[in-house]
Amino acid sequence: MRNGPDRSIFTVAWHDGRWAVEHDGEYSDHTRDKEEAKAAANKRARAAQDLGQACLVRVSGERGFFAIP
Repeated sequence: MRNGPDRSIFTVAWHDGRWAVEHDGEYSDHTRDKEEAKAAANKRARAAQDLGQACLVRVSGERGFFAIP
């Protein structure tokens, strides 16, 4: 297994009764709308990526892509 570059991970998660973006243990961008939290996470990841940092956005409860037969 190769060691990849360190990535900044932005996680959309339920926190204090609202959706929020978690990064390095801190929560921001609290909202009642999950889609708004996803947009905020992607915006933060894009800003970090523009500065040369590899990023990953995760959404709590979602597992990625799969094929439906």
